[in-house]
Amino acid sequence: MSSSSLHILARLHRWRLHHLSERGFITILSIIVGVLAGVAAVIIKNTVWLTQRMVNSLVVSNEVVNYLYFALPVVGIFLAILVVKYVVRSEVRHGIPNVLHSISKRKGKVSNHNLYSSVITSSLTVGFGGSVGLEGPTVATGTAWGSWLARGFRLNYKNTILMLACACAGAMAAIFKAPIAAIVFAVEVIMIDLTVFSLVPLLLASASAVVTSYFFLGQDVLYPFEVIETFALEDLPYYILLGIASGFVSVYFTKMYMFFGEQFDKLKNNKIRLVVGGVGLGILIFLFPSLYGEGYEAINECLAGNVHYLFDNSIFYSFHEELWVALVLLAAVILLKIVATSLTFGAGGVGGIFAPTLFMGVNTGMLFAQLVNWTGIRHISTHNFALIGMAGLIAGVLHAPLTGIFLIADISGGYQLFVPLMITATFAYLIVRAFTPNSVYHIQLARRNELLTHDKDANVLQMMEVKKLIETDFEILSPDATLRDLTVAISRNHRNLFPVVEKDGTMVGMLKMDDVREMIFNHELYDKVKISELMYMPEYHIDPNDNMEVVANKFESSGRYNLAVIEDGKYIGFISRAKAFTRYRKQIIDVSHV
Repeated sequence: MSSSSLHILARLHRWRLHHLSERGFITILSIIVGVLAGVAAVIIKNTVWLTQRMVNSLVVSNEVVNYLYFALPVVGIFLAILVVKYVVRSEVRHGIPNVLHSISKRKGKVSNHNLYSSVITSSLTVGFGGSVGLEGPTVATGTAWGSWLARGFRLNYKNTILMLACACAGAMAAIFKAPIAAIVFAVEVIMIDLTVFSLVPLLLASASAVVTSYFFLGQDVLYPFEVIETFALEDLPYYILLGIASGFVSVYFTKMYMFFGEQFDKLKNNKIRLVVGGVGLGILIFLFPSLYGEGYEAINECLAGNVHYLFDNSIFYSFHEELWVALVLLAAVILLKIVATSLTFGAGGVGGIFAPTLFMGVNTGMLFAQLVNWTGIRHISTHNFALIGMAGLIAGVLHAPLTGIFLIADISGGYQLFVPLMITATFAYLIVRAFTPNSVYHIQLARRNELLTHDKDANVLQMMEVKKLIETDFEILSPDATLRDLTVAISRNHRNLFPVVEKDGTMVGMLKMDDVREMIFNHELYDKVKISELMYMPEYHIDPNDNMEVVANKFESSGRYNLAVIEDGKYIGFISRAKAFTRYRKQIIDVSHV
């Protein structure tokens, strides 16, 4: 943030303190954040469109289309890597996990390079055909602006997180032109605690982002859909089966995404990662061109009941009239889309998983409907099932059934299919929860115990820092000290605990005042009794790297009011139950929306 920007924001900050209430200011700021998120979506969309237009001009003018499909994504990823290395000079994390990490571990602070870095790198990655989406980078950009404003106006923690949630809702609303679904997304995926205080800013941010998107991009929806066949009760079992199928596809998505992520983490050399990921991605796109890019056009073709996109520019084009080949290709692109997405990320590309989720969902629904119709048991609508398959995958992959229901209904105008949307999304969510308790957005944070949830108590414990609770004003005794030394220590200190520590800092025990209360009145024992004879080593102690949930459990299990903090055997200090509880109460007040 430049000095001139800081000066302007400081002046605005002083003005608003005198003229606006907190709620009034947050209301205004939420509109500004929504507009900024909307502008970010417009910029990313247009930048990708211009990049794709340039790339397509090369493809159209070249006779060896498939070979260019093999090479172009690697070129885009390589350019993105160069931007990260020489321009950004900092890691560009994946969008929504980065936001969640910022909320859980950085008190809502998003690095300033995210104001522009995701725009450039995702445009190069997706514009050249990387098999990822733009939703994550758009959310990352929007939240970076929300965080920048929050820091500039010195907002407290709860309002900072609210601004990030407004930015997330605004970004999703601008992309899909679905304001209600965007709010549901912020609540369900970003895990903001929805209250009366936060609802109005979220509504305003979402609405202002949609209006911004309308102004620059028009009012056409991203995935136009017309309901021709409404919900029939006879189709109920098939929507349940689609939900179950979507759940298992979601499990496959999550497991494969994590597997490839772990494999690429083992490759420390970025050049090797680029070669392995780039070559693998090129081979997949060469064989299955529909995996190229975010898949926006393929999704719309599928929603229209047309599967010719599976054969376009493909080595299988000569089989485009064969239904069985189309079914095999549908199954192939469902299974391989997440592989292509993982290879894009592994090679160094930047993007999101939302679009790949929609792509796999629409193809899952289409394959399911085609198989049912092929059996001749009953004829079901391929259009409707393709649409509802998208909701099933969102519910499963993102663990966000409400987002899946409202988003697909909103962006498609398919509210007449609300009941089957609910059924499919619910069953998909139930299946995936049985196998993967956390979504792909949350799973890595959960493994590091950094995941915030809608449980306010758990969130507050997660945000508290153990090291800030450590008290060090205790009289330290040597194991060679005597009872006389203890009486001197007692006279100098109000504490009733005394750590016993070697010269090298190793804690070998401790003493409680209650254990020696009778002895200190017996002067004959002062020089006879050594501290080493009286001390004991506590059963429970705290490591300064423990999280507060572990600390709270140790207080509960031990029944103690003070626990020693020991790191690698060395004495650090004590944590008292009273201080931890006082800090907890203060934190509750700080994060609560009233």
